[in-house]
Amino acid sequence: MDKEQKKKLKAQFKQNEQDEIRASIPMSIDDLKDLLSYLNRDSAPECDHSLKESIEFIKSRKLDPEVVIPWLGEHGGFCDCEVIYNVYDDVGDIVGWHLDENS
Repeated sequence: MDKEQKKKLKAQFKQNEQDEIRASIPMSIDDLKDLLSYLNRDSAPECDHSLKESIEFIKSRKLDPEVVIPWLGEHGGFCDCEVIYNVYDDVGDIVGWHLDENS
């Protein structure tokens, strides 16, 4: 297998992985972007190692916490700051949200 074929296979693998994650997101892309922005806002309280802020947001959007919370956990989001960093690592490029953006 030559270099170009390896490059194409890697790109296809990454695309498949992103497609799987995209299909698994239990809310709209806009809601997920808004959740990340909400947790990363300047006025956000310091993380208390719970999902308090995430749950508040989820309920405010009338999303199902029974579905969303386990999904966040699958992507490393076991507290609010982990949602910002770990979930972001998995979905930032997919949803088009980046830590240095305010919204």
